[in-house]
Amino acid sequence: MATPIPEQDTISIPPDGRPAAEQPAWRQDFPIDWPQDEYVERRDFVKFLTLTSFAFVVGQFWIAGKQWLRRGEAPPGALRIASIADIAVGGSLVFDYPGVHDSCILVRLSDTEFVAFGQKCTHLSCAVIPKPEEGVFHCPCHEGLFDLRTGRQLAGPPPRPLPKVTLAVRDGEIFATGVAAGGA
Repeated sequence: MATPIPEQDTISIPPDGRPAAEQPAWRQDFPIDWPQDEYVERRDFVKFLTLTSFAFVVGQFWIAGKQWLRRGEAPPGALRIASIADIAVGGSLVFDYPGVHDSCILVRLSDTEFVAFGQKCTHLSCAVIPKPEEGVFHCPCHEGLFDLRTGRQLAGPPPRPLPKVTLAVRDGEIFATGVAAGGA
């Protein structure tokens, strides 16, 4: 004699179809009503999308506001980076300029020649690494290359040159005096 099949909304069928007594112990601890599991009301879905979209919009305004506040800061003065004797030819030094979150890198190319650029790749802000023997800054995230002397992009996905830090050398000391929009 056949047993009547209960309504679809009231039964709970495990994914493998075995009876409840043959199911592993964890399935008894975490029962899932499979017919109801994928049922999502349209109203709940729209509410989720609306709240998620609102969160993204608030995040974008937060980023824009922080950027606007940073631009309102006073322009930086000259900042002492290092002494000429502190950096060997082919050596580099990381420093923060103009703000504490603006990482830059100084490279000594020869006895009298120094260059400094922002250290963030213009693609996704990964830190660039100087390779003076190859004459490039290398971005290891996506294999971007920048010219060591000019900061202009040579290869990879970076869309624009590195921002150039203008330097002044006085009495054996190296000073950062400003930031140009990008490369020379």
